[in-house]
Amino acid sequence: MPETEFSATGVRIERWARSLTRAGQVIVKDGRLALLTSNGREIDSAPVVTVSAGRPWFAGAGAAVARLNGTRYRLTMGQRNRGPDRAGPARRFLETLRSAGGRMT
Repeated sequence: MPETEFSATGVRIERWARSLTRAGQVIVKDGRLALLTSNGREIDSAPVVTVSAGRPWFAGAGAAVARLNGTRYRLTMGQRNRGPDRAGPARRFLETLRSAGGRMT
């Protein structure tokens, strides 16, 4: 079975009230989810099977919420896209997590 992979750059990563980076990176590779700053420093990472994620009702297009190691992060992807598929990267992120065994909330 091929390894599930996802990568998005230019992601705004927030720990709810605090913005950690406006141009971060989200990577799903080898069964792990990693959140990185714009210069590649790791913010947090966890095995995909321990991650829970979903789309909050209050968030706009392209946003997702992920819980890693007990910490909730808001991920805003595709903020540069203004077309009809702005939610594309967030949707693909959630689909990748679901197919890799992550929990959806």
